[in-house]
Amino acid sequence: MESGASRVDDNTEVRDIDMRSEEEPKYQTPPTSDLLGLLLKNRRPTGAVNEVWPDLYIGDAATAQDKSLLGNLGITHVLNAADGPRHIDTGPRFYKDTRVLYHGVEASDCKDFDLSPFFAAAADFIHGALSQKGKVLVHCARGISRSATLVLAYLMIREGLTLVEAVEVVCRCRNILPNVGFLEQLCRLDSALALQRRT
Repeated sequence: MESGASRVDDNTEVRDIDMRSEEEPKYQTPPTSDLLGLLLKNRRPTGAVNEVWPDLYIGDAATAQDKSLLGNLGITHVLNAADGPRHIDTGPRFYKDTRVLYHGVEASDCKDFDLSPFFAAAADFIHGALSQKGKVLVHCARGISRSATLVLAYLMIREGLTLVEAVEVVCRCRNILPNVGFLEQLCRLDSALALQRRT
């Protein structure tokens, strides 16, 4: 045995690792005030459309309605988080002369609107597109609240990120600011997913 080296049997090593993992603090969903601080930190100018995850873009209504720009970006799928006649009424008919596949969510950007029932379907749409090597634009009017909320939900549901990690990833590329109601819904999703991971 080399001088100064100490032997540890395999069982002791395993016990030490187990004890360390039990001591690690469990992830806690932050309060919305902390999330707002994170969202407002290090803001810099961002354009009308930004790639926030590989082949996943957040943009505004003008981007979604510019078919030549979508073609230049290679967008194959559009998720409109402000669908409907009272919002941005594009729909599949608007894209019929392109190869773009469309998914619409008729949401209002107000804190009392419950966007959470749309989280799973939106995440499935994005995941399906990306797994087919597609490129997805998620948009609303300004690409700040509704669309950002659906992208954060996707990153949490399908990519396994915590809400804090998802916010940090997206904010590296784009300024976003979901309304307080949407942040509360994302916090509930975050807590539910954290509980699932523990059980």
